[in-house]
Amino acid sequence: MPHQIPHISPTVNKVVEARALSKIYGEGEAQVVALDTVSLTITEGEFAAIMGPSGSGKSTLLHCLAGLDTPTSGSVFIAGQDLSGMKDKQLTAVRRDQLGFIFQSFNLLPTLTAEENILLPQRLAHRKPARDWYDAVISVLGLTDRLSHRPNELSGGQQQRVAVARALVGRPKVIFADEPTGALDTASAANLLQTLAHMCQTLGQTVVMVTHDEQAAATTNRIIRLRDGRITNDDTVHHTPGTHTAPTARPAQQTPAAPTQAAPPAPPTTTPTIPAGPTTGFDAVTAPGRPTPARRAITPASAPEPRRTSGASTTPVAPTPGPAAVYSARHAAPPSATQMFGFGSPYATGMEAR
Repeated sequence: MPHQIPHISPTVNKVVEARALSKIYGEGEAQVVALDTVSLTITEGEFAAIMGPSGSGKSTLLHCLAGLDTPTSGSVFIAGQDLSGMKDKQLTAVRRDQLGFIFQSFNLLPTLTAEENILLPQRLAHRKPARDWYDAVISVLGLTDRLSHRPNELSGGQQQRVAVARALVGRPKVIFADEPTGALDTASAANLLQTLAHMCQTLGQTVVMVTHDEQAAATTNRIIRLRDGRITNDDTVHHTPGTHTAPTARPAQQTPAAPTQAAPPAPPTTTPTIPAGPTTGFDAVTAPGRPTPARRAITPASAPEPRRTSGASTTPVAPTPGPAAVYSARHAAPPSATQMFGFGSPYATGMEAR
């Protein structure tokens, strides 16, 4: 008999909120505005995709929202807690206790079983997950028969599901996923996205995902598009589990600056079809559909200063590296395991060695 999923009542609680968030890298001719007074709100149970071209600021936004990077100005709130006033130790505790992380790299220790990898962060924090919640997560992810297997005995899709379970067992308020399907084949990617959507629908989990893939974004219920560090579109996707329809545009939460490049193409009117649901091994759990909560646009307290355009050229100013070089250098490596989980050696070392 499938394990009973704990019932989660629909709510409209704010889980993540950004207020006039800005992030500037470099100085002088090398200065680049990665985020320009971005404001948004993510509510409980929402599955939101952040999209945009390379260099649009989407990964920077996710890192600032997750407390992995410090904004130049503005504020980030997680469940009402202002991260901007926190010290490093407090931020580490928030990331460890209230946030979950999923990245392209599975970051599984090869000498541990799937179950040991899933429970490792909890054990190092001297905590035990609630048994009902743990059983529900394992059941929904289809890992019941894989817990004793080591990573080299699992497929890429199964390894990513183990990473998802590790992020979920601590019952985080929000999961931040940075290109989680980047290392997966098409079928495994579709299954993972359906699983994340299933978690939001049945367990009330909140997921914020950065992706460049329109097909991946079609599985979410909200698509936020960035260009030049600003939100240009914020669309609600109306669909029922297993179906995908075109997003409905709603007013952007901030007025974009005058473009220095050609305007982005309009969102497609149709999206590719994705398999209707999880494959064999996933529990078929049905829950009432959750309506998309109403949101109030957040307007920055004051209009942003005019952005400097002299450094917008793709040609660096010699001999100083251009903005693109500075931006790439700052984001050459993903966040460390210590940042994500607050643990030092041997856990962080083992993860980063992969």
